[in-house]
Amino acid sequence: MCGIVGVVSTAPVNQLIYDALLLLQHRGQDAAGIVTQQERKFFMHKAKGMVKDVFRTRNMRALPGDVGLGQVRYPTAGNASSEEEAQPFYVNAPFGIVMVHNGNLTNAKQLRRELADNDHRHTNTESDSEVLLNVLAHEIGRASSGAPLESKDIFEAVRAVHKRIKGSYSVIALIAGYGLLAFRDPFGIRPLCMGRGADGSIMLASESVALEGTSQVFERDIAPGEAIFVHNDGRVESQQCSEKSQLNPCVFEYVYLARPDSTMDGISVYQARLNMGETLAKRVVSMVPPNEIDAVIPIPESSRPSAMQLAQLLGKPYREGFVKNRYVGRTFIMPGQGARKKSVRQKLNAIGSEFKGRNVLLVDDSIVRGTTSKEIVQMARDAGANKVYLASAAPPVRHPNVYGIDMPTRSELVAHGRSVEEIRQVIGCDALIYQDVDAMKQAVGKINAQVDGFEASCFDGIYITGDISDEEVTALNEGRNRGSEEESEDTSRLSLPNAQDN
Repeated sequence: MCGIVGVVSTAPVNQLIYDALLLLQHRGQDAAGIVTQQERKFFMHKAKGMVKDVFRTRNMRALPGDVGLGQVRYPTAGNASSEEEAQPFYVNAPFGIVMVHNGNLTNAKQLRRELADNDHRHTNTESDSEVLLNVLAHEIGRASSGAPLESKDIFEAVRAVHKRIKGSYSVIALIAGYGLLAFRDPFGIRPLCMGRGADGSIMLASESVALEGTSQVFERDIAPGEAIFVHNDGRVESQQCSEKSQLNPCVFEYVYLARPDSTMDGISVYQARLNMGETLAKRVVSMVPPNEIDAVIPIPESSRPSAMQLAQLLGKPYREGFVKNRYVGRTFIMPGQGARKKSVRQKLNAIGSEFKGRNVLLVDDSIVRGTTSKEIVQMARDAGANKVYLASAAPPVRHPNVYGIDMPTRSELVAHGRSVEEIRQVIGCDALIYQDVDAMKQAVGKINAQVDGFEASCFDGIYITGDISDEEVTALNEGRNRGSEEESEDTSRLSLPNAQDN
């Protein structure tokens, strides 16, 4: 899960990219980077940390130029503790290319061997993004055959990249002296959109909120398999570069990842969450009589729209029962379960008057490991709740994700291998209500009939690229760096900035 942005303008772009990255900060907090181009020279600064901490005045002054790109990173592959794996990545040949990537390649190990044995290109990190950059660079070199680069060569190279790499990827690359290239995987798993500014600037970004928040006008989403090339003078060319494409965006973007004020692939994230609350209400009624519920309480932040819609349909009061402390820093290594429980209590505090003597229905966007859910249920009981029901706006997370979401291994998922009743016992609530998979897809999909379907592998176990077996899922998860594994249990989700925090 990452946030990426690229800009071509007639004015300096460093501040514009910085502002866009702030608006995408919810997509990654581990590292940030910006590269700009002046004449044919790249200027880059990147480091671990959040945008406001990585970039100081002196760093911004050292990023001249009217073309550039940036990224905020939440690592899902490679080494989470390595500063070298912060993006953008750079290769000097051919032409000089820098690149940012959101997604995850499922055949990175095979590609790394091909790069070394066949393409004679060296990769220096464990990042799949560096692999992708080198594949792109090799194909651009082969398409141009040593001659000056033309648009047709760029699109030919992207067609070759689509044939070689598998997985999810939204990419923005800057080719020295030529312009900005952006493309999206043939399934459209990870988002990418384009907009224009009043001054003629062109921006590509992961979410529409990055455009709107920087006074750009949203123009359109990049289609699955499509490549966009923006010349340095602002001319835009596009071409479909995949032999077969279909729009299957990641449904978890709408459940949790994206900001509610974004629209992606014609679907309002906020409306999607309202719709999920509507379908969840039907599930709640079938399991818990509404007269046994005194109040509906969201678990901040992403579950609020679903909880509000659910409360309205049930005719029950919607209450804010938890207050989130937005100033508690992320705890990267927590030694043991006691510290983990303490971290939840530091990040959330219960308002006792909303719980005392009541039967409360807590609503969360999703339940992953279940450790945070268990602690929050206990917090509600400690605050005096009579009964605590828990509803999830998403279905049970039973399978790992291999397409760029930081999801635990199969054995760490509370829903894996357990019935809903067994999960309820682990979490300790009086009733546990999950969203239905098909109902979730229909609730989100009905907003835009042009969507062919959704990538929902963590819920339904169907890996849409068709190249993932159980053995490969295990291998991919073993290959991921878990340097911050203890932190990445459910409490990490409480620390991700949402729209209210930006």
